[in-house]
Amino acid sequence: MALLSQQLQKFLVSSSCTGNLTTSKKKSKPKAIAIDAPSPSDSAGVATIRWGSSKLQGSRSEMEDDFLLRSDNLNGFAFAAVFDGHAGFSSVQFLRNELYRECVEALQGGLLLSGRDFSAITGALQKAFKSVDAKLLTWLEEMGNNDESGATATAVFVGNDLMIISHVGDSCVAISRSGKAEVLTSPHRPYGNNKSSLGEIRRIREAGGWIVNGRICGDISVSRAFGDARFKTKKNEMLEKGVEEGRWTQKFVSRVQFSGDLVTATPDIYQVDLGPDVEFILLASDGLWDYVSSSDAVTIVRNQLRQHGDVQLACEALAQAALDRRSQDNVSILLADLGKTDWQRVQPQQQNVFLEVGQAFATVVIVSIGIWVSSFLSP
Repeated sequence: MALLSQQLQKFLVSSSCTGNLTTSKKKSKPKAIAIDAPSPSDSAGVATIRWGSSKLQGSRSEMEDDFLLRSDNLNGFAFAAVFDGHAGFSSVQFLRNELYRECVEALQGGLLLSGRDFSAITGALQKAFKSVDAKLLTWLEEMGNNDESGATATAVFVGNDLMIISHVGDSCVAISRSGKAEVLTSPHRPYGNNKSSLGEIRRIREAGGWIVNGRICGDISVSRAFGDARFKTKKNEMLEKGVEEGRWTQKFVSRVQFSGDLVTATPDIYQVDLGPDVEFILLASDGLWDYVSSSDAVTIVRNQLRQHGDVQLACEALAQAALDRRSQDNVSILLADLGKTDWQRVQPQQQNVFLEVGQAFATVVIVSIGIWVSSFLSP
């Protein structure tokens, strides 16, 4: 059964944080990129929270993931974000420098977070994300080298007993609640039959776009991201380029009428109470979740912390688990132990192989049907 589980992981999508359905794999061995773990003085924010981080490169030609941890200027809250780039690293580089700064200003130095007015927090973060996206698009245009890069960004603001999530793209935030995995975000992808995916498909079609094989205009498989000018400010240029490349005809293009951006940077905002039963927070790019289910991730981290209590080592072990399961994507992980659990008294957890296999098969069927249905929704 263990061998069967390993074989299934080569092609199955995670059952908890849904990812891309991978149909082929390169055999090149993923390589690790060593980075310094964040020191408590740089990233703690809340004194009882301990942070770990890991960043690994799969068989991709370029490392396009990154993350950021900050604890200053947020009135006792810590900021943590994971960025997942595509078509280049420049958009990630811009976000790493600008997103935190814009959020701090919009949140009034953390006063809105402390005030716990969720409506005000939501409005501020949506404004900040929109502003950063506009600045990024201008910056990409001014670079003058036809940069078509984009990036997803999922950020969390963590206090003593409260977490705010601002989420764009297909990274994922999960928590361990008394040893049980709880997924807090939904991926923004233009395929699948879940509520989030169906909403994205509907929004794209209403904006004049179409879906081909789970990709917007046959191109990109994530429906919310920063950058990606060809789906925002350069949609007509994208159509002209498609005609030149023979991807569609002039007659087809003449019928297309855009009424909005096909890809947006509008975030989903979540408020999460961090009660005494919440043990730790996991924030990671899809390179982890497409190969390691949320329940497996929680089990791996809990067993690691039970053995040695080292958050950094636990985070590295989780990243290694993704490589062991043949993850070809880049992987970035941030782990926050909230300091509420006596790990020496925690009993080891066992993975339910039968449940994982059943969930994996069910996910393959659901995602395949979703892609098939979305293809029929194309013009």
